[in-house]
Amino acid sequence: MSDQPAETPRGYVYAISAFLIWGLVLPIYMKALSHVSPVEIVAHRILWALPFAVLILAKGGQLRTVGQLVTPRILGLMTITAGLISINWGTYVVAIVTGHGVEAALGYYINPLINVLLAAVFLGERPNRTQAAAIALAAFGVLILTVKAGGLPWISLLLAGSFGLYGLMRKTVPVGASEGFFLEIAILFVPALLLAGWVANGGQGHFAENTPETLLLIGAGAVTAIPLILYAAAARMLRFTTVGLLQYIAPTFIALTAVFVFGEPFGVWQGVAFAFIWAALALYTWSMFAARRPAQVSVRQACPAE
Repeated sequence: MSDQPAETPRGYVYAISAFLIWGLVLPIYMKALSHVSPVEIVAHRILWALPFAVLILAKGGQLRTVGQLVTPRILGLMTITAGLISINWGTYVVAIVTGHGVEAALGYYINPLINVLLAAVFLGERPNRTQAAAIALAAFGVLILTVKAGGLPWISLLLAGSFGLYGLMRKTVPVGASEGFFLEIAILFVPALLLAGWVANGGQGHFAENTPETLLLIGAGAVTAIPLILYAAAARMLRFTTVGLLQYIAPTFIALTAVFVFGEPFGVWQGVAFAFIWAALALYTWSMFAARRPAQVSVRQACPAE
């Protein structure tokens, strides 16, 4: 029998909703706060995500038991993952508010390929020839952007690298998605509170200055937590490969929003570079399906009555 979950329509709704929020709602939301310091935005994303994290655990009946999971080793590892995800959030906010949404999209496009590379380096999972070719194509696309821009696309690489390392570290922590989210937010809460206070004391804070900005900063916690909740639910209802394919919705909408809503430039050479990235993703996707096919055949042979 296959260990893959039976896919449900609700799983697709949850996954697509999560990726649409990440790809469409979140960029527009962050752009509305473009006059606010990215430090203050990230601080309030963390501060106001905590009530949602508590609500998730309370609804799942895990609030009383989460403390039993914490050991010095787990706390240390979760501190590293919290630092990595805060770097990712901060880089994303900076990219959107400074007009580098296309670079943010590129970062999330190459993230799956970065994952393959990290798995090869740290877990000894050697990529097959198709995956290696996909990584090479993506690297060539990044090289084109580097040459034309006169420097590496640091926003793209930082987003992909931080999220890739985050995923790699989370694999080593024996804590569920909901409990992990709560622990990360709890670890980041005090630093975020100090940062928010530092910005306010410096006279650059926007929280409590007027109602619209205050509500937007409070709502930043919701747009941070809700897609993560939906994603975690979808991951339990869909095959891993399905979720991996649907994740390309987010960077696609980030790129479309950046170009057609925010008016960011997208020239010929960016199009060429993205073509190499998309070709790399097509190869990578094909390799996943090719790997699944023999496994499905062997399952059918082992279970002829099904």
